[in-house]
Amino acid sequence: MEIRLVGVVGAGQMGNGIAHVFALAGYDVLMTDISEESLQKALATIERNLDRQVARGKVLPADKRAAMERIRTTLKLADLGQCDLIIEAATERETVKQAIFEDLIPHLKPTTILTSNTSSISITRLASRTDRPEKFMGFHFMNPVPVMQLVELIRGIATDQETWETLHEVVRKLGKTASSSEDFPGFIVNRILMPMINEAVYTLYEGVGNVKSIDESMKLGANHPMGPLELADFIGLDTCLSIMNVLHEGLADTKYRPCPLLTKYVEAGWLGRKTQRGFYDYRGEVPVPTR
Repeated sequence: MEIRLVGVVGAGQMGNGIAHVFALAGYDVLMTDISEESLQKALATIERNLDRQVARGKVLPADKRAAMERIRTTLKLADLGQCDLIIEAATERETVKQAIFEDLIPHLKPTTILTSNTSSISITRLASRTDRPEKFMGFHFMNPVPVMQLVELIRGIATDQETWETLHEVVRKLGKTASSSEDFPGFIVNRILMPMINEAVYTLYEGVGNVKSIDESMKLGANHPMGPLELADFIGLDTCLSIMNVLHEGLADTKYRPCPLLTKYVEAGWLGRKTQRGFYDYRGEVPVPTR
């Protein structure tokens, strides 16, 4: 199946990054969100990120202009009905994702492929709430999307071979690398990454080390580009907690129990960079640990 028009549901950090890479690869993109303010903010972010790529010599100015012209926005979910491929990139809450797919169904072409950028939720379960489980897959991009090379492809139990092959080819055209994961909680990346972050939070919670010591130990001792607590702030502590809850509930193993300190930070609204406070305080010019 040939993909020409791509719909992106959600204009946040992941959604605008996905729109960016698809438009730059030559696809027409229709992006939707619940507010015009969110859409305009997303367009500004995409243009700013493209400008960075131009400044670094990774993108030609003409390609940047062409990419921006390929992106259209709408507040109406129904407008995505003519898309060949739709990527849901809403918040990591299953009820929200299910509602989006249920609202989309009446407007879709029979051939439209539905995907979710979920980082942990069951693809089979999401697909079962649609009229096309055979044309439904997990399409998990890494953050930040324009920079990160990997895309996790996750088949539900009913996903057909044509859908798999179509999305594998789309990833190739984006200039990225696809990995194949079975539909288990957290898939591959977050099944490994999130327990490490959660253990770093436990290390802080138990007083084994402070924020700076934990992050520096992993950067200098394990050659990680970011410390686990810094990375958690970048991802969003609410997202980290959601994924840990999915792992804990889905795998029924106490080793995936979210650290109480992670829960407490989320309850306080300290979600990381997006709220200017998490394990680091970003309200000043130089981020400092909050503990």
